Amino acid sequence: MIIDNGAYPSPLGYCGFPKSVCTSVNECICHGIPDSRPLEDGDIINIDVTVYLNGYHGDTSATFLCGDVDDEAKKLVQVTKESLDKAISICAPGVEINRIGRTIQDHADKFKYGVVQQFVGHGVGKVFHAEPAVLHFRNNEKGRMILNQTFTIEPMLTIGSTNSTIWSDDWTAVTEDGSLSAQFEHTLLITEDGVEILTQC
Repeated sequence: MIIDNGAYPSPLGYCGFPKSVCTSVNECICHGIPDSRPLEDGDIINIDVTVYLNGYHGDTSATFLCGDVDDEAKKLVQVTKESLDKAISICAPGVEINRIGRTIQDHADKFKYGVVQQFVGHGVGKVFHAEPAVLHFRNNEKGRMILNQTFTIEPMLTIGSTNSTIWSDDWTAVTEDGSLSAQFEHTLLITEDGVEILTQC
């Protein structure tokens, strides 16, 4: 579908990644490789799509509910989406980038969810991954948002451990204790008026 619309799937072949999107189910934090496992009633799945079009990459993901999902999983998905929305709302020229992590961590803490620290948001544009690194947890990193800057925010929240284990495929990152994880992501542009979400319909 991506190619039919004149774009290219950025993950395909990136550092050897074998598929065109990432699909991360249940305890998978990120970078899941699509396979033949059928989705089951009660699963949650994050689908992470990046396309290269007209010289630029756009990176976005969302977590979806499959069938009859229990309340615990629904709440995790809802709060993860809220944490992204709250982080986006504070973005504007001159704002310290570390406010993103503080905003996400503050919201996650209210629900006793963990915030994964190993994987971060990133600059994106003519290259897939660039500066700045956008940390989703409280931090003291220096740097401020500047006009016309583009980057992703992509918080990964967990019900249990925030530590990850990488499968033998060298990509799939799962929670150390097998607990559920959810993620949402947008590519953002810092504008004179604040921020524009580039990856929404």
